[in-house]
Amino acid sequence: MSSRFPWLRNAAAISRTPQRIAALTILGAGLHAIRTREAIRRTVTADTERVCIAGQCFAWDEINRLLVVGVGKCALEAACALEEILGDRIDDGIVVDVRAAHETLTRIRARAGTHPFPSADNVAYTKEILTLLDGAGERDVVIAVISGGGSTLLCQPAHHTCEEETLLMRALFQHGIPIGEVNVVRKHLSLARGGNLAARAYPARMVALIFSDVPGDDISIVASGPTVRDPSTKEDALRVLARVAPPLAARFAPHLLETPKDAALFSRISHVVAVNNRIALAAMRGAAFSLEYAAEIASDVLEGDAEEVARTITHTLHHAAPRTVLLYGGETTVTVRDTAGKGGRNQHLALCALSHLHEGELLLACASDGRDNGPYAGALVDAETRRRAQEAGLIAEKYRARFDASPFFAQLEDVLETGYTGSNVADLLIAMKE
Repeated sequence: MSSRFPWLRNAAAISRTPQRIAALTILGAGLHAIRTREAIRRTVTADTERVCIAGQCFAWDEINRLLVVGVGKCALEAACALEEILGDRIDDGIVVDVRAAHETLTRIRARAGTHPFPSADNVAYTKEILTLLDGAGERDVVIAVISGGGSTLLCQPAHHTCEEETLLMRALFQHGIPIGEVNVVRKHLSLARGGNLAARAYPARMVALIFSDVPGDDISIVASGPTVRDPSTKEDALRVLARVAPPLAARFAPHLLETPKDAALFSRISHVVAVNNRIALAAMRGAAFSLEYAAEIASDVLEGDAEEVARTITHTLHHAAPRTVLLYGGETTVTVRDTAGKGGRNQHLALCALSHLHEGELLLACASDGRDNGPYAGALVDAETRRRAQEAGLIAEKYRARFDASPFFAQLEDVLETGYTGSNVADLLIAMKE
C-alpha cells in the first residue's frame, strides 16, 4: 500500500505513469470527501442540554429514549461515529451493514447481512429493527441512517422466500433494469421497505440521514425508501415484472404488498441528504484544478447502458482540449448475456472504453463503496493498458463479450483494490486527456 494512496491496496502496481498518479489523486479526493464518519460529525452534535441532527434540535429533557437504526453500506461507520458523539445518551439501536463490526460498539447492535442477494440472516436482522421501532413511543427520537445496499438487507417477505426473491433479482439485474424500477419491485416485496420503517416508528420523532447512491438523490429510491411515503403501487411493480419477465410476474403477483400510504404516519419524520455524489465530484474537481487540469463535472446523474456510456464519454474526450478532466457520477446498467463472467458495471464500462481511447487519454471507473460486483472497486484504462494486453496476448473483445472484465484487468494490474470503503454514492468516473 502506497503512503501516497493509503486507501488503495495496489497503489504501487497501478500508479505507473504521471497521468495515472494524477487520476488516482483526483479519485482519492472524492473518496475522502464522502467519508461516512465525517459526514455524521458534520450532521450530528450534542451538548449537555440537547442533541441536534441536521439542524433539528431536541432537548434531552424532552426525550424519553434516543434510538438508532441503520441499513446499508454506510450503516456501520455511521454507528461508530454516533457512539463517539452521543455515547450512553443512545438508549438502544441496531444497524445492518454488509460488513461485520471492526470495533466494539456498546450501545448499538451491529449485524452483517448478505449482499447483493438476501438471506435468512437479512430477514432476522430486519425483524430486529422492526421490533425496536414497534416499541417506539411519542417521546422517543429515532436517528435513521439510510444508505445504498439497504434494499437487499431489509428483506422481510410476507409470503415468499429469500430464495425466490434472489431468483427475481437476478432476472432484473441480468436484463439491465434501472435501479429505480428494480426498487419499485423491491418496495412491494418487503414489510420493511417503501416507508415501512417510518410507519413502524410512528408516533416517535424520526430524523433520517440519507447517504444517497442514486442519480438525482431521489430518496424514495435509496435503499428502496424505507422511511419515505411511497408514491408507487403494487400495480406499478407488477407492470415492471410483466415487461421484463412475464412468468415471474405471474409467479410473484400474489406476493406483492401495498406500501403505507397514510400521510399521518410520515408526519413526524424529516429527511436530510447527508452525502451524495456531488460532494465527491466537487472535491475531485478541486483536486484536478490543483493539478492544473481544466476540470468539468460533466454529469452527476449518469445513467444508461455501460457500453453506450463508454462510447459517449470517449467520443467527448476526443474533442476535449488538452489537459482536460471530465467527471461523472451515477450508475450505469449492464444487460448480461453470459452469467459466468466476473466483474461489475465499472469494469465492464472501462473494458468497453479501452478500444476507443486515443494516446494520452485515460478513463477510470470506480464503485465508491469499493465493490464492483466482486473484490475490486473498478478499473483504470489507457494506452498502456492496451499495449500491455497486446504483449500478454489478452484480447479485450473476448473478455468484453463474456462480461468477464475482472480477470482481464487483474492480469494487467489495472484493477482498483480499495476494499470496502464504508461510503456509497454509487459510481465515480474520471476521463482525462493530456
